[in-house]
Amino acid sequence: MTSLAAVAAGVLATGDAAATAHAARALAAAWRAGTLTLAGTAPLPDSPARPARPAMLPASRMPRRGRAGSPRARFAMLHALAHIELNAIDLAADMLGRFAPPMPPAFADDWVLVLDEEAQHFNLLHRWLQTSGGDYGDLPAHDGLWQAAHDTRHDLAARLAIVPQVLEARGLDVTPAMIARFAAVGDERVVSILTRILADEIGHVAIGNRWFRFVCDRAKTPPQAAFHALVQRHFRGMVKPPFNDSARLQAGLTPGWYLPLGSPAA
Repeated sequence: MTSLAAVAAGVLATGDAAATAHAARALAAAWRAGTLTLAGTAPLPDSPARPARPAMLPASRMPRRGRAGSPRARFAMLHALAHIELNAIDLAADMLGRFAPPMPPAFADDWVLVLDEEAQHFNLLHRWLQTSGGDYGDLPAHDGLWQAAHDTRHDLAARLAIVPQVLEARGLDVTPAMIARFAAVGDERVVSILTRILADEIGHVAIGNRWFRFVCDRAKTPPQAAFHALVQRHFRGMVKPPFNDSARLQAGLTPGWYLPLGSPAA
């Protein structure tokens, strides 16, 4: 049998964006069919393979999206979200390849689900971009999300703190406003896509929170205090309000979990 880690490494080595999503969904199907084994490790790249486009720019050099509500601004918004979802595929694949082998099988089950849903999200957005007269890669993007994976590559607790519970949790805060923006122009297709993404991302943050608590319990470390310490150590910038308290609570993030971090990190 092929190891889950080896197939996850293959997802990270797939440069084409659509092929990456396809490889992720194939991994999920193979895991659920029982043709992959949790035993075994595989070398993982420091960074995933990337397509030639989009051009990667520092976040400070990203162009403005244009007038709010314009077709150009809406395309730019969903292009940026597609890029986030492509990164999320790679982040989930790295989680599986790097951290799943010594963990219980339920850990792999959960992160395979995350991987599969992130690939579905990318596919939904990619099809929208194409039917809107463009494609993924038409606009520049930045690579800040992967930096968080690189910085936490040797520490599962830190990875679980930063990626699902800070970066993905931010999506819970900003997506409702995006839904409202597309609803205001009558784009029910995008409203449906974003509503699906929001519901799934609540589940992803919950998975991150649950396994973070598992790791802390195993180490006999208070989870909330550990979370604060890891975010202050590994997260660059600040955990920005306003917060979607209801969605965060559904994901297991009580206000005491994140409100103390709503200021520049140490």
